[in-house]
Amino acid sequence: MDNGHVYVPRLLTDDAMAELSGLGRPVRVGREEPPTTGELLEGVAGAAAVVCTLTERVDAAVLDAAGAQLQVVANTAVGYDNVDVDAARARGVVVTNTPGVLDRATADLTMGLVLAAARRIAEGDRFLRRGTPWIWGPRMMVGLDLSAGATLGIVGFGRIGRAVARRAQAFDLRVLATPTRAQLDDDERAATEFVELPELLRRSDVVSLHCPLTPETRHLVGADTLALMQPHALLVNTARGGVVDTDALVTALREGRIGGAALDVFEDEPAVDPRLLELEQVVLTPHLGSAASVTRSEMCRLAVANAAAVLAGRPPLTPVS
Repeated sequence: MDNGHVYVPRLLTDDAMAELSGLGRPVRVGREEPPTTGELLEGVAGAAAVVCTLTERVDAAVLDAAGAQLQVVANTAVGYDNVDVDAARARGVVVTNTPGVLDRATADLTMGLVLAAARRIAEGDRFLRRGTPWIWGPRMMVGLDLSAGATLGIVGFGRIGRAVARRAQAFDLRVLATPTRAQLDDDERAATEFVELPELLRRSDVVSLHCPLTPETRHLVGADTLALMQPHALLVNTARGGVVDTDALVTALREGRIGGAALDVFEDEPAVDPRLLELEQVVLTPHLGSAASVTRSEMCRLAVANAAAVLAGRPPLTPVS
């Protein structure tokens, strides 16, 4: 009896793809590129499990197209704003994500972006590639001196935010963070000062975003919040693009009301607002937060393991709560 296949809209890492063969069900696999809406609806029809990525929007229409035998949507990401969790629960479908395995890689990239923006590394690279004549001088491309008492403000002190805070200590950065419900150890409490968002924005030289995208956090950083930042301050976003109002950010950058930005995620991803491309004080990367070989492998394998557990009647490893 056909009790449903496993649908994988996009190719996962090689080891995760190999593990799919051990689920004891037919596996339908898409391409390396994201599926079209039609391909997604066709592929999900009759599925018992979907192992998706953040590029697939799993909404009520997709859940209905899957049918009543669908048991689990295993999202290969920490964030799950691409999945309508309420609609899934209403249909008895378990939703899982992949927390924990990408904390360090994303924190590493965050610090790379902080350094690139503060010390104008990407700008300097572009400067040389254009063949611009130059000679060293005391006032040439002076940036923010992180280790001379700068303050890093972390918005969202979950796993990734805390990993960033640990790395920041190596650069002698003072660390502020928004209040958290996470269980902290003594070292984390001692090294971090917790303040509300307005105060964090006013006091930080660098503001780094690590909160999930929810209706409450969409455009959390907009005209009003940007107005609280210092004129030299930098904004770093490795969370989700929708946390930042792009129009407001572009205006603030153009008018010199903040010093710069480093963005790994975008509101209309994969599209990047062309106005951002014109700004020298902006560093841009194509959603590289988890793009490290071991990390991506662990993410994909955890998503497959979540699907396997639910299909076998066991609790998922990392359910969305």
